[in-house]
Amino acid sequence: MKLTTKGRFAVTAMVDLALHEEEAPISLTQISERQQISVAYLEQIFCKLRRAGLVASVRGPGGGYRLGAPAGDITAAAIIEAMDEDIDATQCRGDGSCLGGAACLTHHLWEDLNRTTRKFLEGVTLAGMVEAHAARHGKQVVSAVIPVRKHA
Repeated sequence: MKLTTKGRFAVTAMVDLALHEEEAPISLTQISERQQISVAYLEQIFCKLRRAGLVASVRGPGGGYRLGAPAGDITAAAIIEAMDEDIDATQCRGDGSCLGGAACLTHHLWEDLNRTTRKFLEGVTLAGMVEAHAARHGKQVVSAVIPVRKHA
């Protein structure tokens, strides 16, 4: 199963955007500072989010981004899919050719995991993530920094 940093950061940035949606349009610099994600990386992410209709850009002074749909209509699955993420636990991309053209012994297990994961992500909305965050932290925005391992 591959969920890259881009997919995780896309979800994090969307939660940040939703947390601040009542404010003026949110700039990538603001999200970058709060979540410690580079602006260049956010530009790549938001380009894909905009193409998917999940965010809308506001041009001009004071411009930035707003949600492209109500937070209750945007799912974690939609955000991850917008990043062209492939959440697939099978070795064969689901075509059943994992064992030299035939399904391996555990192919159906991984297919079931894919269905369960997809169903879970489709059931998690941006509004739900914001509510969960508020219940745990109030309006405080928690950084999404992924620790980097230092090699000895």
